[in-house]
Order: sequence, then C-alpha cells, then structure tokens
Amino acid sequence: MIDGGEAIRKLALNVARYTGLAPLAKPFVGGIGAILMLHRVTATPEKPHSVNRHLNIAPGFLDAMIADMKASGYAFVAMDEAVERIKAGGKGGQFATITADDAYRDNMTEALPLLEKHGAPITIYVAPGLINGTADLWWDVVEDIVNARDSLTLTRPNGPLTIDCSTPAKKLQANARLHAYLTSEVREEDLQAVLRDLARSNGVDADGPRLRTLMNWDEIRSIAAHPLVTIGAHTINHSNLKRLSEADARQETGAVRAMLQAELGEKPGHFAYPYGYASAVGCREVRFARDSGYASAVTTRHGVLRAEHAGFLHALPRISVNGRYQSLAHIRTMLSGVTTPLANAGKMLVTI
Repeated sequence: MIDGGEAIRKLALNVARYTGLAPLAKPFVGGIGAILMLHRVTATPEKPHSVNRHLNIAPGFLDAMIADMKASGYAFVAMDEAVERIKAGGKGGQFATITADDAYRDNMTEALPLLEKHGAPITIYVAPGLINGTADLWWDVVEDIVNARDSLTLTRPNGPLTIDCSTPAKKLQANARLHAYLTSEVREEDLQAVLRDLARSNGVDADGPRLRTLMNWDEIRSIAAHPLVTIGAHTINHSNLKRLSEADARQETGAVRAMLQAELGEKPGHFAYPYGYASAVGCREVRFARDSGYASAVTTRHGVLRAEHAGFLHALPRISVNGRYQSLAHIRTMLSGVTTPLANAGKMLVTI
C-alpha cells in the first residue's frame, strides 16, 4: 500500500548515511529503543513484482538486521518486557521488540526459525475476520482484479466509472484509484461487500489471497504456544477504526479480545491499530484501546521510543522494516532517531 512518508524518509536516510550524521546524533536522539514492524518474511513471494511487494522482506535480511542490532547493543525483548522497560525510562540499555501484522504464514515457516536462532521474541497481531473470512486482504484482491482485466467499471452512486488497466503504468494508476475508492468513497462497513462484488464481476477469487498467505487457526494456535511468540489483537475485521461509529469501533477494539481468547485460550494483552496512520487512529481510538484493557497499542507512525512514551503506551510508534528499506545502513539510520522528527513535522516524541 502507498506510504506517504516514503520520499522524505528516503531523502533523510540518504543524507544521514552519506554525511555521517546518524552515528553522531544517535546518543542525543536515538531514544531508549524501538518497536520494529514486519508484515511478510519470505524468500519466495508469490508475486515478486507485486505493487504490494514492499510488505515483504527477505529472511536473510531479517537475519542480518537482528545480528547487526545485537552487535550494536540492542536487547531483543517480548512486548510485555518492552512495556516495562518503557515505564522504567529505558533503564537497562537500548532494546527492541519485533512485531508482525496480519498473521502471515511465512512468519511461522520462514521468520520463526531465524527468531529462534537469535532468541528474539515476536508479537503477531491477529484480526480474526481475516482468518475466518469476514474480512479480506483487500489490497491483494485489488491487485488481482486489476491484473485480470484491461479495463474495469466501478458502479458508484453518481454514475459508473471505467478504469483503464491496459498497460503496466495504467495498472499502477488503477491500483491507486481503487485504493482511494475503497478507503475513502466506500463506507468501511461496506468495504468487503463492494470488494467482493467487484471481484466476482471480474472473475477473481476474493478468498484466494488470505487462504494462500495467512495462517489458519490451527497454525495460529501452534505458533501461539511457542515461547518466543505473543499473540496480539488487530481488531476483528482489520477495520479503519476512525471510519466507524463509536459503537462499532469499540466493538472492533474490545470484542476481539474475547474472540481470540475463545480460539487460543488467552486474552491478548497488546493491540495494533490497522493502518495506524493519522486517518485511521486518533485520540478517540487510543481511548478505546485503553478502555479495552490492553497494556499497549502500536501505530504505524515512524519513530523510536523515548522515556516519555511511558505516558503514551496506547500510541506507540514503530519502525517499519519493509521491502523499501532492505539495507542495514537504512535501518541503522532510522534507529539513530534522526528520521523521527523529519517524518513527523519536527516532533521527537511521536504518538498520534
């Protein structure tokens, strides 16, 4: 999916890399640690040239990154311990905790062996609707729809819209147009129905992406029993909470705990806001997460952790480890803290 902060972060990364600024700045702006965000970890993505390929990193890069961070003095801890370290102001040295959104199967088959090698814990945020089929990996379904046709038609209240998908460049534009349509023009409650109608009319299996790439409940139960794994909540249906009514947003945030307990035997103690950017989470959503009893909640806002985050445990930033930044130099620069204010309008303390 489209990352609006990519250009500024890449500029900052390259400037800091070639000027030597990052290592000089780290003692002053590096904070107390970082929450790393993953999605997929696989050496064999089904669609290596996918518009969503940035959601994947290679296992070899994850291996190298953890080793590099450990050599730099980072301790890898579970989310429970990360919360305690934040509360303690970072006493005990810099730390990192790894998180992964959506419960992709390769987290178990390809990432977990590397985490075992390094003794590095991970928190995997699960949206039960994605596992049960009441929600879809719509960004992958959209790509399949665009790839299936040279043109497609959206049925809208103000009239049909035909979208050209006839060339690679047009397909990129079509993906962006459908993303905008589903996330701003279609009601959040109607997203799955609209998506499935569009998939059906274009001969695309809307269930295919989630069945191919996400863990099923048996696999989630298996990985949940692993000593390095914590299961967190990611709403029921991977919903943009800010686009829902208060009642529905509270349901998505709170009721998911009982659903995961029913499947796994334990209520999740940690939460991740789907999408996690400004148009998906604000003060209201943070209040819902706090009221639901979670010990922490993470966004996708770019930033390192600071001691002051002890007062913002339900609005924690993360460092996205994705296909756009598969460079140890880039990761070192992001961990130095110099990109935190550059990606957040000058703010060193990133919350919401």
